[in-house]
Amino acid sequence: MSPTQWDFPVELCCRPMAFVTLTGLDVTYNAVHRAIWDAFCANRRADRVPISFKVLPGDHEYPKCRTKRTSYEWYIPKGILKTGWMNKHLNLVPALVVVFYELDWDEAQWKEKQSECATRVEIVRQSLQGRNTKVAVVLIQKKTPLPPGEDLIASERAAALCNACDLSGKSLFVLPHTDHLVGYIIRLENAFYEHAQTYYYTEIRRIKSHKEFLNKTTHQLLFVRHQFKIAFFSELKQDTQNALKNYRTAYNLVHELRSHETNMLEIKTMAGFINYKICRLCFQHNTPLDAIAQFRKHIDLCKKKIGSAELSFEHAAWMSKQFQAFGDLFDEAIKLGLTAIQTQNPGFYYQQAAYYAQERKHLASLLCHHDLSVAYPSPDPLETPNGVLDFYGQRAWRQGILSFDLSDPEKEKAGILALQLKERDVIHSELIISLLSNAVAQFKKYKCPRMKSHLMVQMGEEYYYAKDYTKALKLLDYVMVDYRSERWWTLLTSILSTALKCAYLMAQLKDYITYSLELLGRASTLKDDQKSRIEKNLIMVLMNESPDPEPECDASTVKLAQRLWADRVSLAGSNMFTIEVQDFVPFVQCKAKFLAPSFHVDNPVELYVYLKTDCPHPIRFSKLCVGFSNQEYNQFCVVEEQYQSSDILQQSAQGTMCLVPGKTRKFTFKFVAKTEDVGKKIEITSVDLILGSETGRCVILNWRGGGGDAASAQEAVQAARSFKRRPMLPDTEVHWDSIIIQASTMIISRVPKVSVQLRHEPPALNNEMYCLMITIQSQEDAVIRDVKLTAGLKPGQDANLTQKTLVTLQGTEICDDSSPALLTDIPIGNLQPGEKLDMPLYIRCSTVGTRVFLVYVSYLIDTSVDGKDIVCRCHRDETVTIETVYPFDVAVKFVSIKQFEHLDRVYTDIPFLLMADILSASPWALTILSSQLQLSSFVTPVDELESHVENVVLQTGESASECFCLHCPPMASPQSGVATGSYIISWKRSSAVDNVPVVKTVVTLPHVMVESIPLHIRADLPSFGRVRESLPVKYHLQNKTNLVQDIEIAVEPSDAFMFSGLKQIRLQILPGTQQEMLYNFYPLMAGYQQLPSLNINVLRFPNFTSHMLKRFLPTHVFVKPQGRRVDDDSIEAA
Repeated sequence: MSPTQWDFPVELCCRPMAFVTLTGLDVTYNAVHRAIWDAFCANRRADRVPISFKVLPGDHEYPKCRTKRTSYEWYIPKGILKTGWMNKHLNLVPALVVVFYELDWDEAQWKEKQSECATRVEIVRQSLQGRNTKVAVVLIQKKTPLPPGEDLIASERAAALCNACDLSGKSLFVLPHTDHLVGYIIRLENAFYEHAQTYYYTEIRRIKSHKEFLNKTTHQLLFVRHQFKIAFFSELKQDTQNALKNYRTAYNLVHELRSHETNMLEIKTMAGFINYKICRLCFQHNTPLDAIAQFRKHIDLCKKKIGSAELSFEHAAWMSKQFQAFGDLFDEAIKLGLTAIQTQNPGFYYQQAAYYAQERKHLASLLCHHDLSVAYPSPDPLETPNGVLDFYGQRAWRQGILSFDLSDPEKEKAGILALQLKERDVIHSELIISLLSNAVAQFKKYKCPRMKSHLMVQMGEEYYYAKDYTKALKLLDYVMVDYRSERWWTLLTSILSTALKCAYLMAQLKDYITYSLELLGRASTLKDDQKSRIEKNLIMVLMNESPDPEPECDASTVKLAQRLWADRVSLAGSNMFTIEVQDFVPFVQCKAKFLAPSFHVDNPVELYVYLKTDCPHPIRFSKLCVGFSNQEYNQFCVVEEQYQSSDILQQSAQGTMCLVPGKTRKFTFKFVAKTEDVGKKIEITSVDLILGSETGRCVILNWRGGGGDAASAQEAVQAARSFKRRPMLPDTEVHWDSIIIQASTMIISRVPKVSVQLRHEPPALNNEMYCLMITIQSQEDAVIRDVKLTAGLKPGQDANLTQKTLVTLQGTEICDDSSPALLTDIPIGNLQPGEKLDMPLYIRCSTVGTRVFLVYVSYLIDTSVDGKDIVCRCHRDETVTIETVYPFDVAVKFVSIKQFEHLDRVYTDIPFLLMADILSASPWALTILSSQLQLSSFVTPVDELESHVENVVLQTGESASECFCLHCPPMASPQSGVATGSYIISWKRSSAVDNVPVVKTVVTLPHVMVESIPLHIRADLPSFGRVRESLPVKYHLQNKTNLVQDIEIAVEPSDAFMFSGLKQIRLQILPGTQQEMLYNFYPLMAGYQQLPSLNINVLRFPNFTSHMLKRFLPTHVFVKPQGRRVDDDSIEAA
């Protein structure tokens, strides 16, 4: 039998659609007919009715209808379902035949055309004789018809045409060939669909009417057949709910049939067909759980119906197909919007299909292993007269025979032999691989990595059995990564064994060596004798000899492989293989470590490389070399040993490169770092261990970095977590788990033997030349050369600090903005042993805050390391944090002359005082050398400006004050606020030496409001009075305008004074002149007393109130008590 025997027929798997044939269309030569046909078939959208159209000639012969049976009394069915029945009703027997005819209502030759149309319809009816197929006529017209009832001629001729063709009015249609052709076609389709529905409904009724003639004894098969046909017609009618219901009934009836080896296949075949239909409709109805439940029920009912034991592989093939078909249905439903989950997806069904395909392969190998001398039976028992079976699931050599007794045992044996020989030719691996591939794709889609890896292993093994070793290795290599990372050592060993066989059979040298290395390692679960065999083969390959065949390999493939290996030996190709062992687990472990994370350049760099083997026997390596990031060091870390290739497995106590299984071998390397690598990191980039020799084959085992393989990281974690006590080892040995890889080290400069001391007096004061004294003293035993000093602000701080910090070595002048923040590589020269050098560094900080300063001294010195002379550059750096503060706080304010009251504004030509208070904020004594007032053009001094704080020494918290009398001359244009100038203080630390420059601090004076007033008044009075003694007070009123001022003055009395003078007066003051008024006040009470106040009203300036003038007048005066006079009068009075 062909391998496609188990595939479901196409007509079962497709979606059943009503079959309608179109006649009378010449789609080849008639453009109009072609356009009509394209409108029916081209670009059909999902919303159009489900109809399958086919163009046939008018005289096409449809399948003949069998004579209708009037009774089933003596009828014995020969099978359940004929193989051609579904196809017949899908593609051969139409539900409706449509006759297209070009005829307009106004046709001149109407009678002739009508007769011709009726003849065509009659021909169609004759070809459909005995069938209930509907017939319809479509008139192709050139003009658009009028609405119904308006065209009387059309109505009459339509009725006449229906009578001539024996049609009902619902079966006659008009198709105008206009621009709206597709719209008319869609309306026609809907009408055709209704006719087809009627046809299938009639067919269902007809089949149901047969039930009353059937009996359960002899017509069991007919019950199944009729139920299936009803369900199928329901599908054609698009009544899927009734179709599902009838399929379920048919499925139950199938399993009620009496089964035997002779009809088991037919029962299973029909059960599979009906199950497929049920599951498909369940998915279509969006009830996937019902589909899954039905399929599980189906499998449970059928999995034990094996049939003939000699053909049991057929049952496995059938089971495989059931799972595959359900997987396809599930996947199709998902593509249409169904949501699957990780634990329920099509992958599981494809996996089971693959499992039964593997079972089929196994059974076929047991049952179909006939000798080549066994010939295929003749005549062929599998041949049928028409090339196909009459009924699904029956045997070709006994079609239609329902008896359980075999009438011809010999023919039965011949048929079974033919099936077995056919099965032997089936390429099972292709079927298995295809199913596994589908399953892998599903598990990958639903993120099931372990299932995916498991099935990929099976795919690789199937490729191996199919002798496609390249694809097998590709798949196995892919999954090995996962099994290594998850430490499935048993599974990995099995996969490696298969991969080793593939590599052997292809004579792939590098792959064969790689897999052998890992199978000999600690991850391999092979027994020692198997490892010994692999190790022996590996050595043979390295000696340029052919290895022994791997066990369980096919004899024919082994012979071919031996020829390939012989060619490999004879061909002069590349005999050196580099194998990256980082990603697998070889039989050699490597760990490299520097003894320290850093080395001084004047000390040799020491490195240990540890090696350990896990193979059964001691093995010799020829070379060990370590690669570094600076390749110039590679030459110092090489161990090489020459030996004969035949001695590779000979243990030698003298051999440095002979490794004993389970023993850790340590190799020590030492080299002197280059001075230009100071400050750089030296990394181990690779460790190469060479097995074999150049005369044979040479394998370079390459570890990236400091060693380790795919299992090392996990082993290190387990060792760190383990509480197991390690056994005591001799001092010469070390525990492998205790070795930690140290793959990099830093080369640092030689330890400097020079002292750097910094002396200063913090904090630094803003803008001063702050002295930082640097003392450098050599403590070396030899002369140090090329001493250089770098000093200043440490890089990496705020950019604003860099701009506001200046350093210099010259402290006699204030450094300007051209000075840098960091002085680099200041040459100092040579220093003798013990020599000391002092260098002052002057720092000027123009902003306050904290700064970090760096002092860096470097020098050269000659030294020797391991007998090698080198010149070392040593350096010593010191940092110091210096805070900069303001030296003092300066407070400046404007006050009135009389009362020293704070002024928020001043008046033109009226003097006022500028008060400056200097408060020392320095922890050190400050000497103020001088002060200077620089006034703007808006302010002039009343007298000479002299400093009152020259050479004043201020301790912490002390203050010095001075004042200046100023006035504002009249301005050409009035301004609200004017600049008054600046106040400059020249100062230095009291402890500073004489040559330290003086610091000048400039304080910007505040702006002041300047206003003009029409009248100014001032008072002359003594500084104090005495009770009962006259206190003369003179008031000066000055007119500040160019106008004559009318003034009203009234004196308000005070309880503390009597006074004499004008109490109320009105007077005039000429422009620019002043008027004097004299009063004698007589104090009555002692103390700080309020003076009588003057209320002045300037009549020309009503807004200028007396309150504004009062600020110029004293309001109080201190009155002393009356003195006692010791005389006679006073005694008498007492």
